[in-house]
Formats: sequence, C-alpha cells, structure tokens
Amino acid sequence: MTHTPTIRRRPLLFRRLGDSLLSAFSLASIIVAVGSMAWILATVLIHGSAAIGADILFSPSKPYGEPGGGIANALLGSLFITLGAALLAVPPAMAAGIYLAEYGKGRRVADILRFCANVLMGLPSILVGLFVYVLIVMPAGHFSGLAGTVALAIIMFPVVMRTTEDMMAMVPDTMRESALALGMTRMRTILCIIARSSKNGLATGVLLSLARVSGETAPLLFTAMFADTWPTGFFREPVANIPVLITEYTTNSPFESMHALGWAAALVIAACVLLVNILTRIIFHEQKH
Repeated sequence: MTHTPTIRRRPLLFRRLGDSLLSAFSLASIIVAVGSMAWILATVLIHGSAAIGADILFSPSKPYGEPGGGIANALLGSLFITLGAALLAVPPAMAAGIYLAEYGKGRRVADILRFCANVLMGLPSILVGLFVYVLIVMPAGHFSGLAGTVALAIIMFPVVMRTTEDMMAMVPDTMRESALALGMTRMRTILCIIARSSKNGLATGVLLSLARVSGETAPLLFTAMFADTWPTGFFREPVANIPVLITEYTTNSPFESMHALGWAAALVIAACVLLVNILTRIIFHEQKH
C-alpha cells in the first residue's frame, strides 16, 4: 500500500493577499518606470523647445564664449561616429552571435565568449575610452573621429552579439530540421530561414546598441573630443559630437546661451532615438501583416 503525501495548502486568504501584493508591486514598478521616463522627456522638451530653431540646427558651433552658433557640426559628427561604429561592430557581432547560437552549443570556447561578452557589457564606458586612447590616440598624437568610432564599436559589439544569439536560439529546432530535410545546407538554413524568422529581434538588438552608444560621453572625451568645425578631418583631428557638446555646454559653461544650445542638443538626440524606434516598429509591424 503506497502512501500518498499530504500537500499542505496555504489558506485562501494568504493566497489572495500574496496575489494582490504582487500585482500592486508590479503596477507600482510600471508607474515608476513610465513616470521617470515621462519626467525626463518632459524636462528635456520644456528646456529644449524654448531654445531650438532652424538657425541652431543648421549652424555650426562657435568658439567658447562667443555668442550665437548652433549644433549642426555636432549632429553631423555624431552621425558619422555612430554609423561608423555600427559598420565596424554589427557584422562581426552578428557573425559571433550566429556562431554561439548555431555552432557553439556545448562548446567550451562558446562559454568563454559569452563570459567575455557579459564582462564587456558591464565594463564602464570610460575604461573603453581610456583603452582606445592608449591604443589609437596616443600613438597617433591627436584625437580623431576614428578613435571615437572604435570606442563606440567596442561598446556595441557585446550587445549585438548576445541579442543575436538569444533571438536565434528562440527559433524552434523544427524549422532547422525541416529546412535540412528539404536539402538546404546548414549555412543557407541559418541565413534564409533562421535569420529571417528572427529579423525583428535582430533589428531590435542593433537599435538597442545604437541607443546605448548614442549618448555615451566618457569614451568620446578620450577619443573624439570636440571641435568648432565641420567634421572634414574625421581621421586626423577632433570631431564635434552631441554628447560632448551637451556635457560641456550645460555643465562646464557659465554662459546662458550655451546652456540653451545644450538643452536643444539634448532634445534633438532624444527625438532621433524615439523616431528610429517608432519607425522600426511601424515598418516591421506592416511587414508582419
């Protein structure tokens, strides 16, 4: 005769109380997160909208303390640095993520790569800037946009790699088996079936990495620095960029006109990040339907 173990059940009152507390905690967390984001955006919008204008968006910055000027050169410099970082980081990072998801299961080298990526993701960005400063800036003898691009690419790499691995690992194995059963090679299966099935997640990973580096200031202070000129000497001289402009103009300047330019730059970069995310969601939503 087998003995059936007795399952002790908590009273209904405690279960309902626990459910209510968990629901209240979840709701409070959502309110805090959304409220904080709304507060930040509202502050940037209030201060930035009061200063922004066509003359600011299409005029370059002027030397320190000189009245007038704009943020056009910093916008262009940030665009060059960020796009360059994406070109350097995204292709190898996606290749590494594909390797981890499709070829590295159960392999020790894959575990080492994941560990290194996790450490790199948690590394303070100022250390990355210092590393690139020693690696590129000191031997070259000058700051440059290229050095800033390399620093941001290092920060982007682990984010894109881990996101690519996670998104591709979520695709069911039955899709891989079906493609291989139809005679497709493994590489073609990965590129044409698995990657296409997880394209929304892959795009999200790239956008997440771009959002991560778009406001990084510390690495650019050690690499690209700043200049009141157009970014024509991208590879051989300091390049203007939005994060450093915001930092210098809003915290290190006594001039109210420079404070206003800093808030305008903050509004522009926040609007750009939001616009890219919204457009991507709209495009992928339309393709899905």
